[in-house]
Amino acid sequence: MDLAAYISRWVKDLDPDHILEPSCGDGAFLQALADVGSFKSAKITGFELDPTEARKAAQRAKSLGLPNADIRSEDFLAWAIDNMGKGGKRFDAVVGNPPFVRYQFLPPTFQTRAARIFDELDLKFTKHTNAWVPFILASMSLLRPGGRLAMVVPAEIIHVTHAQSLRSYLGKECRRLVIIDPEELWFDGTLQGAVILMAEKRHGPSDKAEGLGMVPVRGREFIRRAPAELFAAPQAINGKTVAGKWTRALLDLETRDLFDELEAHPDVHRFDDIARVDVGIVTGANKFFLVSDETVETYGLAKYAHPMFGRSEHCPGVIYDERQHAANAEKGSPTNFLWFDDAPASMQSGPKRYIESGEREMLHTRFKCRTRAPWFKVPSVYATEVGMLKRSHDTPRLILNRVGAYTTDTAYRIRTRDIAGERLVGCFLNPMTALSAELEGRHYGGGVLELIPSEIQRLLIPLPKDADIDLEALDASIRNRPTHETLEKQGKQVLGALGISKASQLSALEGWRKLRDRRQRTSTEDLPEAKV
Repeated sequence: MDLAAYISRWVKDLDPDHILEPSCGDGAFLQALADVGSFKSAKITGFELDPTEARKAAQRAKSLGLPNADIRSEDFLAWAIDNMGKGGKRFDAVVGNPPFVRYQFLPPTFQTRAARIFDELDLKFTKHTNAWVPFILASMSLLRPGGRLAMVVPAEIIHVTHAQSLRSYLGKECRRLVIIDPEELWFDGTLQGAVILMAEKRHGPSDKAEGLGMVPVRGREFIRRAPAELFAAPQAINGKTVAGKWTRALLDLETRDLFDELEAHPDVHRFDDIARVDVGIVTGANKFFLVSDETVETYGLAKYAHPMFGRSEHCPGVIYDERQHAANAEKGSPTNFLWFDDAPASMQSGPKRYIESGEREMLHTRFKCRTRAPWFKVPSVYATEVGMLKRSHDTPRLILNRVGAYTTDTAYRIRTRDIAGERLVGCFLNPMTALSAELEGRHYGGGVLELIPSEIQRLLIPLPKDADIDLEALDASIRNRPTHETLEKQGKQVLGALGISKASQLSALEGWRKLRDRRQRTSTEDLPEAKV
């Protein structure tokens, strides 16, 4: 409620006549508007799909002395589509907390309306979107020139790929954007981070778009500050920061400048220029096709069993060799990938029984399995010299695959272009590439970093000609030392070989730590200091 009150205090400065709350629930923001005061004469239009909640909101508005509140039990997106065109309803302010529902979980009618919002604004649509994205888009389009939008939104607005159309649209439409970014999670019982988005729409084409400002906060101390003061406080950043992911705005000017400098260095490459990224093997039933040595022995599957890895615990370092594979097998991990390359008629009884066990579990009816014949023969089976796990805790790393192990779709297969696999693996782990991964990747509840192929392709990879990386020592370091210590040492070897100063190496390292800590919601004050 204190966040809603803070938002209400900011829009109050406009003395708005018409206020929109596109997802009002039982009226939390109505309560905040009433508590702040000065809104009794304002016309408030609220939308709530659930009739019971809508009635509660209407009753709440009446009891709070908000006689001009119009609470509608209908779909906001449908109403917005009818009003987004010329001559439609416009508002002085928009407040709220839009719904957080993935596109695939929306009923078909709402999916259609969500896509229509993008079409109306001539924006690129993706079915990976979430309900809060079209809600904000529609709300901003219904805001009058010079109006204000302030909402509590998922923290992923800063970095997820499916919100890129929204970020671009806000950057074009707004005079100024500010994100209040908390160090901790605001809501108990959830792993989903939230931020406050404050946006002021441009008055017209001649009104300069200043860009985006970030306000990192800890606790609730910021609520004591005047919202107008906080909105004006951060230095706005424009250009590529607003055009792409907003994570760049979390960095200081020195680190952003260093990143741009390295991007232009002749020995620094985009990943896509030096390697190709392919997804791992898609089985459609990992528990059936990825098995332990015990299962192989029980069913006599040795003929079809091939080494594989696919989880971080399988690859604690940067080298996957016979010793690591044996250690995984000894722990009972599913270290075998089953590739059935002949017909059941030619199989021994053990493999036949195993396939029949899968059919009893109806695995052959799963989508990926039923679209191939036979269902148990997995396609696109090949191994690469270099692999990479899709998700990481501290920072991504490449893995030198010395045993030709297969990988499932929890990992990527990397094929290099005119560069030795060992060199790429050795140079990949450094502060600048780690920072690049934080800028390009995305994270959700729990703070795990995830990179999809298009994001990996944009990573910056320094490949200095004089770098001499001891891969065995690097493997031991990443297994046994804190990640920041390994990156510090790699910074000296990789970035130092590019002629980058120790101070700049520290800047890159601290930039990575800042974004890593934010992702994991960990205070940098609680971690040992990096030394350079």
